[in-house]
Amino acid sequence: MRLGVLILPEDPWPEARRKWQRAEQLGFDHAWTYDHLAWRGLRDSPWFGAVPTLAAAAAVTDTIRLGTLVASPEVRHPVPFAREVVTLDEIAGGRFTLGIGAGSGGWDASVLGHEPWTPFERADRFAEFVDLLDLLLRQRVTTFAGRYWTAHEARTHPGCVQQPRVPFAVAASGRRSLRVAARHGDLWAWSGPRTYRGPLLGAADGAAATARQIARLDEACVAEGRDPATIGRLVVTGPVLDGGLRSPDAFAEVREAYAAVGVTDLVVHWPRREEPYAGDENVLEAVAHGG
Repeated sequence: MRLGVLILPEDPWPEARRKWQRAEQLGFDHAWTYDHLAWRGLRDSPWFGAVPTLAAAAAVTDTIRLGTLVASPEVRHPVPFAREVVTLDEIAGGRFTLGIGAGSGGWDASVLGHEPWTPFERADRFAEFVDLLDLLLRQRVTTFAGRYWTAHEARTHPGCVQQPRVPFAVAASGRRSLRVAARHGDLWAWSGPRTYRGPLLGAADGAAATARQIARLDEACVAEGRDPATIGRLVVTGPVLDGGLRSPDAFAEVREAYAAVGVTDLVVHWPRREEPYAGDENVLEAVAHGG
């Protein structure tokens, strides 16, 4: 199982640089950040852009894979975003993974002034968004006339360092988004049941919920004519699923539970001084060394 860490884009660059470089030194396989204009209870706190943050992180690291968890059509248009993705992959020397999702319907859904999308429209926009991004990143010239997104002779030169394009980690929970993941995803990304509002799900319950969702992913892959074994399964702990960062033993239990149900990549949050994701950085370091 590969291990990753998610670093919130909230710190001044000297502190952020320390975290990104430390993640690489600790041996994490990948490091991520959120791509939001503002986020939950931290929307009135310091918050920096994902793309420049990842570009800076790419410039001060050498081996760790970097990515968004996740970018969404709520605040992105595929044509200019494709240019940013190509640039990030170039700066990172082929170490960028694009995490993409339909959006949460929260702050980002209304900050640009439009009416929030219905669940049906959100799913439609997301599917079309990923279809167009896939084309833009694979070919030099793209013309596309969809219901929601349009491109007219959009150029993508020189293209991604990784060919035929950067890997997609597609966040998906519903039937329609799972089909998008099955069609385009190199990884499927999941952070727990979206409607769950209780305490963090422990290792056994979280792994059981993930196993049920993996079964639905497998069905979507079969429907798309894809071998389910060809897509990675990435789980993000923290929002709903307990990451076990209380101690190395607690994390070992979490890691074993998710590995047993077929998870290939497990992500924890960099511990903060206060909630959300309050914790001890020394435990993170012990977990990384133990992994």
